[in-house]
Amino acid sequence: MNPADLIARYYAAFNAKDWDGMLACVSDNLSHDVNEGGRHGGKGKFAAFIAHMDECYDETLTDIVIMVSASGTRAGAEFIVNGIYRETDDGLPEACGQAYCLPAGAFFEIRDDEITRVTTYYNLQEWIRQVS
Repeated sequence: MNPADLIARYYAAFNAKDWDGMLACVSDNLSHDVNEGGRHGGKGKFAAFIAHMDECYDETLTDIVIMVSASGTRAGAEFIVNGIYRETDDGLPEACGQAYCLPAGAFFEIRDDEITRVTTYYNLQEWIRQVS
């Protein structure tokens, strides 16, 4: 599969809240780097992360731009996160349905038509400002 198509499918599944479809795009040995957090390994931990995020946040990504290296083994995406903070997440401000909108990006490694690494970045301080 074309790497850009794989990343587009991953984000289409995200926007459709098709978590199984999203998980179908990633390797069993996925490395997931959480924004301002640690690295989590494996599809199972990624599935748990997705479930937690779905409890706390309702997000849609817009203006997605996908860039792929000439080798097809690395990619990046930039997008706008449009969300509602619906349940308080540990260590963050209290949730009461606040809306937020901020730019974000992700980097990917791809092997054998699967995403093997996802690293996501956004400005946490700006997100906190918007929901506080």
